[in-house]
This record gives sequence, structure tokens and C-alpha cells, in this order.
Amino acid sequence: MAETPLERMLASVPEPARAYLEGRRLDEVECIVADLAGVARGKAMPAAKFARQMSFYLPNSIFFQTITGGWAEAALDGFTEPDMVLKPDFSTATPAPWTADWTLQIIHDIEDQSGAPMPVAPRNVLKRVIALYKARGWKPVVAPEMEFYLTARNIDPAIAIQPPMGRTGRRAAARQAYSMSAVDEYGPVIDDIYDFAEAQGLEIDGITQEGGAGQIEINLRHGDPLKLADEVFYFKRLIREAALRHDCFATFMAKPIQDEPGSAMHIHHSVTDIATGENIFTAPDGTETPAFQHFIAGLQSHLGDVVPLYAPYVNSYRRYVPENAAPINLEWARDNRTAGLRVPVANPAARRVENRLAGMDCNPYLGIAASLACGYLGLLAEKPPKPQYVGDAYSGSEDLAPELGAALDLFSEATAVHDILGPEFCRVYEIVKRHEYTEFLQVISPWEREHLLLNV
Repeated sequence: MAETPLERMLASVPEPARAYLEGRRLDEVECIVADLAGVARGKAMPAAKFARQMSFYLPNSIFFQTITGGWAEAALDGFTEPDMVLKPDFSTATPAPWTADWTLQIIHDIEDQSGAPMPVAPRNVLKRVIALYKARGWKPVVAPEMEFYLTARNIDPAIAIQPPMGRTGRRAAARQAYSMSAVDEYGPVIDDIYDFAEAQGLEIDGITQEGGAGQIEINLRHGDPLKLADEVFYFKRLIREAALRHDCFATFMAKPIQDEPGSAMHIHHSVTDIATGENIFTAPDGTETPAFQHFIAGLQSHLGDVVPLYAPYVNSYRRYVPENAAPINLEWARDNRTAGLRVPVANPAARRVENRLAGMDCNPYLGIAASLACGYLGLLAEKPPKPQYVGDAYSGSEDLAPELGAALDLFSEATAVHDILGPEFCRVYEIVKRHEYTEFLQVISPWEREHLLLNV
């Protein structure tokens, strides 16, 4: 008997997806892409229909939508919303184990109607950067760290966010970094995160309690940047779903709670030689190579120009506070968490540099792409970085743009980075972010009402 289209499709998906469906009938497939904010957009359809069709359509306007649901019409060439072509990347097929039926999620590649990659699609931006490395004989390797908060349900935006209630009947406590008891307070949520990740074939390298009340860090093992960005994209969704099962929220805001540390997506980078598989940051005798210093110099020279990609919202800039677990400058140092660029303790084969500036609110494709782009420019320029910072980098100057408007001004002039990420993407991204910033400036905050209403 000939295979059905659905059977042929299932034969091409990764083993975790096949194991999840063993002995069961696939009901639905979610065709998803990440928009500029990293929000999953797409459509769901019956599995049998999906298997017969194999390419799908969405309007290009999803990349011109702001986080508030508005439209940055200035970025469009007329608001005609032509369709883009979505083609499934079956290597990304993974279960959605929180759903009521048997569902697979599949990330799709996005092309225009002529077959060219859509330049504004974040996944395509990262692919573009990886291709530039490949053309030089290099393969970038990354390892993201994801920080987030579990919070009590918050259904009224006017009310401050509260930590979640733990199993002791008390709210989660702050300043309990690495406490196993603190993690146990919300153990059922962690258990579901592990279970969902296992069902999806996503590997967790470790989970720890961070310094904030209800703040958790999940580390992922190092690997291919595109695959790791896909995993962070999936993890954000599964963590939110695990939290909702236990009457709490998971948030990836950069700074959700006043006076608590912010949440970062630290990115560890190394680069291997495709021909040899060796880390180009390490010489045969185990010492550092000039390329290692050049990569750091690229991060120092260009990260300040692409802040809106890893700090994309007005809230993002509240995280860069001295003495509060986030950097305030682009100094580099060894085994020093006060610096924006940290060289961790590692054996020579694992020599790497950690970018500590990216917030967890960034789109993982764009945060990783921006960081790799800056390092790539450094490798090409072959210039040394500033001298290593010794001591507390919080005592140094504050190099970063203080708010989104100033960051966008720098981004608009960063033509060297635009050439790496793609000029059309950078044009659209800036317009969308300026639209969001303008929307924010129209909002009157509780602070203004409290202190200005009757006093000025």
C-alpha cells in the first residue's frame, strides 16, 4: 500500500516528534514564524490538509506590526499586504505537549513570491549572518542563557507585578541566588518545563535560581546559532504554558519588578574553522589567538550601535542599572561579571566570550544575529580591543544609550552593521521601533500622576 502524504511527512520529522506521536494520530499542525518581536505568528490546520499542501501564505504585514498591535505603515510600500510564501523546515518539527489534542509545531522559512528569502524575517537575518561566516570558512557556535521570572497572575496592568506564591504559602523571596530551596518553591512548574522540553527534544543544560524573587535561569548547551535560536523561541512558549498550568505567569520582560534585577539572555560565542573543526580563538599550543582579541574588539566597537536589537523596548533600559546584575558599558574582562563582555573560565578548546548585554525580551534570532555580526566585523578589521578592565566595571563610564530613542539614533547611523544584517531589515526595524516609542510617549504613567498632578 502506498504511503499517504501524512505518513511521508511524519517520516521526515525529528525522532522526538515521532516518539511523541507513537501509537497516536496527529490531529493538527501549527505553521509558525517569529515576527520582529519574537512572537509566534502563523496558522493551524488539520494535519492531513497540511501534509497535502506543504506551502502556505501569510501577509507581509506581520513584520510591520508593533508589540501593541499597531501598524508601522511608513515601512510599507502601500498597505496592500502581499502574501509571503511559507515553506516548512521539518528539522524544527516538535510537539506542543500542552495542547488538548496531538499537535506538532513547525517553524517555516519565508520567501517572497519570486522565491527570494524575505529580508525582514528575523530567522532569515540570522541565516544571512551565518552565511557570511561560512563564506570565510568559519562556523559560529553559541550558547544562550535564559533568565525569566515566574510571577503571580497579573490581570490589571495598573497593579505592580508580585512574585508567585510558593508551596510554603509565602511569596518567592529575592536575594536567594542558587538556592535549591528557592527553586523547590515552584517545583511543579519546573517539573512541567522539564517534561515539555523532553517531549519536544529540547535539551536543558541546567536550571538555577537567580537573584530576583521568582527569577530562574535556564542554560542551553552550545551549538549551531540557528538551532539554538529556534530552541529559545520554542522555550519561551513552553515556559509560559508550564506557568499557566500552575496559576502563575512567566515573563521575559527585561525588568518586570521594581528594585529587582533584570532578566538577560547572555550569549556565549566561539568560532570554529570549518575545515579543521578547531576553535579559532585558541592556538595549537593552547594560547589565545589574535582572532579572539579581534572578535572582542568587534563587540566593543559595534554593540553600542545595535542596542535596539538586544534591548528592544523602553523597559529594556531599566535593566542597565549599576550593581544590579546587568552591565552598564562595553568593557571586557576575565571571569568578571561586572563587565559587559566576560571571558569565562574554560579550557582552551572551549575558549569563548560572553555577551552579557542582551535582554531576555529580545527576539532570539535578532539578539544572536546582532552579536555575531559585531564579532564578524571585528574579525575582518583585525584590530585589538581596549585593554582588559581590571576591577569593578560598574565604576567605569556608562557607555550604553540611556533610552530607546537615543539607541535608535545610533542604530540609524550604523551602516557597517546594516550591511551585515541587511539594509532593508534595518530600515523596517527602525521604523517599527520608532512607532512603538512614539506610542509609549503618549502614555501618562502612575509616577507622573502621583508626583506632578497636584505639585507642579
